[in-house]
Amino acid sequence: MNEVIFETVVSTVDAAGVPHIAPMGVRYEGTGAVTGAGGQVVLMPFKPSATYDNIVATGHAVLNIVTDTRVFAGCVTGRRNWLLQPAQAVPGVYLQAALSHVELRLAGSDGDAERPRLRMARVHEVQHAPFVGLNRAQAAVLEAAVLVSRLHMLPPAKVAAEMAYLQIAIDKTAAPAEHEAWAWLKAAIAAHPLHAKATTP
Repeated sequence: MNEVIFETVVSTVDAAGVPHIAPMGVRYEGTGAVTGAGGQVVLMPFKPSATYDNIVATGHAVLNIVTDTRVFAGCVTGRRNWLLQPAQAVPGVYLQAALSHVELRLAGSDGDAERPRLRMARVHEVQHAPFVGLNRAQAAVLEAAVLVSRLHMLPPAKVAAEMAYLQIAIDKTAAPAEHEAWAWLKAAIAAHPLHAKATTP
């Protein structure tokens, strides 16, 4: 059985309080492991990375549940200047766009040299806005953001074919936010030296 991974945004700060925002698939362990309710949150940042370094330095992170897909698309296209609010119980910040956030404390690590499993205990949780559902365009933006994050390792034909298919959901269901995020992602592909010639018009 595959591990269930949930697409979220993790915010951390370094020892000087400088914030860093990163999309990240997370796992839940313990109570409500499938739904994400209760239990520990498992983060698996790469080493080296700002997220890993910040968690080790401060012992904390914040999990942001976000449906504004511009955050995901923005982070993989160099747009990280998102409105933030101070966390309430740990050193850190949360995204103003978050529907909810969970403030976390580092509880343990398996010590893996490349991608350690960081077990994070829940310290404080806040619901900011109701979840009203997802549209297909939001899912399409998430998938395209993953593609953009892997342009250096994916063949151009695969990227072009998948973007063409995802374009269908954008055309049929996207709101202005998804159109903006999609434009950022297409521009990033068009500017990449390995993919520019294969970019779908």
